[in-house]
Amino acid sequence: MTSRHSVVRRGTIASVILFIIFLISWQWGPGLLGIPHFIVPPLSMVGEEFLRMWKVSNLPFHTGITAAEVLIGFILGSLLGAVIGYLLGISPTAEFALSPYILALQIAPKVAFAPLFVLWMGFTIYPKILVAVLIVFFPVMVNVLTAVRNVDPDMINLARAFKATRNQVFWKIEFPASLPALFAGLRIGSTLAVIGVVVGELIGGNAGLGFLLSFGEGQANTPMVFVAIIMLTLVGSVAYFGVILLEHRVLHYLPGRGATGY
Repeated sequence: MTSRHSVVRRGTIASVILFIIFLISWQWGPGLLGIPHFIVPPLSMVGEEFLRMWKVSNLPFHTGITAAEVLIGFILGSLLGAVIGYLLGISPTAEFALSPYILALQIAPKVAFAPLFVLWMGFTIYPKILVAVLIVFFPVMVNVLTAVRNVDPDMINLARAFKATRNQVFWKIEFPASLPALFAGLRIGSTLAVIGVVVGELIGGNAGLGFLLSFGEGQANTPMVFVAIIMLTLVGSVAYFGVILLEHRVLHYLPGRGATGY
């Protein structure tokens, strides 16, 4: 335990030092390299633009819109992926029948669906949420399906020998065994949800960080673009670490799922 705490402490110190070096390089590096401010603005300029956007451009509102779309899209996509993954996992016939269509949906570029959703639903939050759902669905579904397929058959046969019902086999054996893979898919999905929402906002958004990103690009306002990117990174980070906290709470009995384990 002491060794683990020592590793965490050293890693934290190293991470903080690297972050400070990154900030210093961002502030003075472009000037030393002769890079114009309209290409890579220094950190101070981005900070000034952040304060201006917070007061004038309603940055909290746009951040809240994007965060809500990410949360809703992530939850719906994860639920859909988990349900379909479990259904396909316990039913080989359903997997054989539906796999070609699910694969075709995954192969189709998700960006191509965004304009279609905008045409159907207008400039609302629904197209952004649907794109996020499509992107989150597949990694969660594949992880759950693979986990259910890899459950020890001897455990299932033993449960059946003791007259366990199909529901009991699922809830007592298959579902608990699939939880680590499910959370691995949720980690991936939490970051992909941000990508899906941003794609929708860039194509058909009138609010949100993707809209600010597009607006800043149209105005050649590079600091605004950097602020939007930073806020998107924060939204994605909150979603990712939220999944990690939930994983630690649910899978606390597994090695490496403690308070500091990843």
